[in-house]
Amino acid sequence: MSTDTEKPARPRISEVDPKLLEILVCPVTRGRLEYDREANELISRSAGLAYPIREGVPIMLPEEARELGD
Repeated sequence: MSTDTEKPARPRISEVDPKLLEILVCPVTRGRLEYDREANELISRSAGLAYPIREGVPIMLPEEARELGD
């Protein structure tokens, strides 16, 4: 039996506005970012970092980024 208090799972955000990608840059290198749809991250190849996107908001803090593997 389902109750009204159960919340449906949030859908994963799978798109980033292309206009946003045009203006966002890596905070470390000021270089271009690529959107990784599968991982839901913004990738800075020049810095070797992947910035997470949480609930549709890019988290552009170096301390929140993960290092890219080789």
